[in-house]
Amino acid sequence: MASTSAKVSIGSLFSVLLVLIAFYFNQNGHSDFEQRLEETLNGLLRAEKKVSLSYKPKVAVGFGSCQDLFVHSKDVLLFNPPPKIPEHFHSISTQDELLKVFAYFFRHGAAAERYIKNETLFKEVLELASRANDVHWAIGGNAPVMAARFAKEGCDVLLGAQMTKGLKQFLPDEVIISGPFTEEDDIHILLEYLAGERWGPYLASRANRFIVHNDHSNPHLMSIHGFVKHLETFNPNLLVVGGLQMMDNFPFQPQLRREKLMQVSEICSRLPQDTKVHFEMASFTEEALLHDIVDLIIPFADSLGMNEQELPNFYHILKYGNVTLISEATPRVATVLDQMRDVFDILQETWKRSGQRKLTRLHVHTLAFQAIMTEKDSSWKNTMSAAAKAALTAHRHTCGSHRIDTAKAKLILDDAFTSSLRNDAKRIPVKSSRPVSCWDEGDREVCVAPVLVCTEVLQTGGGGVGEFPKLCNLLYCRTSTTSSCYFTAFLMLDVRVQTFPAKQQQ
Repeated sequence: MASTSAKVSIGSLFSVLLVLIAFYFNQNGHSDFEQRLEETLNGLLRAEKKVSLSYKPKVAVGFGSCQDLFVHSKDVLLFNPPPKIPEHFHSISTQDELLKVFAYFFRHGAAAERYIKNETLFKEVLELASRANDVHWAIGGNAPVMAARFAKEGCDVLLGAQMTKGLKQFLPDEVIISGPFTEEDDIHILLEYLAGERWGPYLASRANRFIVHNDHSNPHLMSIHGFVKHLETFNPNLLVVGGLQMMDNFPFQPQLRREKLMQVSEICSRLPQDTKVHFEMASFTEEALLHDIVDLIIPFADSLGMNEQELPNFYHILKYGNVTLISEATPRVATVLDQMRDVFDILQETWKRSGQRKLTRLHVHTLAFQAIMTEKDSSWKNTMSAAAKAALTAHRHTCGSHRIDTAKAKLILDDAFTSSLRNDAKRIPVKSSRPVSCWDEGDREVCVAPVLVCTEVLQTGGGGVGEFPKLCNLLYCRTSTTSSCYFTAFLMLDVRVQTFPAKQQQ
């Protein structure tokens, strides 16, 4: 009996000891994690402050606008029985097609946007979404969101967009709107879902959204004529072109879409060389459209921006002539950098033959990190500060506050990464005190910055715009909680940091 008691006592003591050890290491690990967050934040803030503008730059942003309706997909689609076989459709005609294509992207946790050509079906979906309990409206389109952010950062801004006067009131007064002003705004429905959400046999690997619309204004670039007239006197330092994904799989008359793209191409080609042109990629699935963009728009861009889904798509169209609909949700840094290098090389070879603008900057924004590649002898001189600015803006936007609280942040990027998948790749440590890693590769500079991912997003559609109280619930990028696509609109700020003459601060 005494022996049994002794065994119980020793066993209990051992269990308590294990608990204490686990608690110690958990506390220690938690403390180390918090310290790493704080040091990374301070390092990013120091890098951001190294550069300041010496004057007020002028930025022109196009094209388009709409109203976004954010709703959880369970209130609109997920109460339906899931399709047995998910299927991809370039555009949607029936409810069966809608359910199948939604399932196709839902199971991969991938963002997508599709045109519903059946107007009656779209109205039915819109009515159902409008009646949902947890629904909110926002000004939509990347161009208006970018314009608002540029204005907040102190730029003079020209926005190429059509909208109602009611929608105009939700933009800062400093933003010049090209018009025309319309009687109604087009509506886009953002069907959101959470990571780990289940729909029959399908499980969402990450939070994201599926956008549907029946938009006939933005595909036709209604604002382009007014935009051109304003450009003649506005004389921008930077032109940002986006919104062309609205043409994807839209039923244009033959040659009309190409004519519209040629109008955009002409705008870019007529600008003086010292006016920088940035093209922001988006979700494209139609090969013919992407080929037209590569032919007509890309040759006139100094700079390109895209997220981790759009990069492999663009890479495939350049290298193999086809698109990829689904890509890795959380790609390795090495994979992203290798694809960036190939894109850079291919487009610079194209430039040698065309003699148009030479690509000198490529920015890829992901959930975990920002990667910027620039030519060292170009006018992009502040790549390190730009990468830091991009990483900080991502958090500020999604958390809806200029002040960054590390209690509402996490780091996904590891404490080291490989620069390439190639054999001669080097292992690069991510130092908390100097979190932006930069190095030279021949005539190029590469910078990678970790993102402090917001863990308490203001809304599932992204964060509000910091110091604009009335805009806090109205200016969101198109994404879901913890998704990376919110970078598309706001991280153009690093273009602003890099483009214009700046003074270095000690």
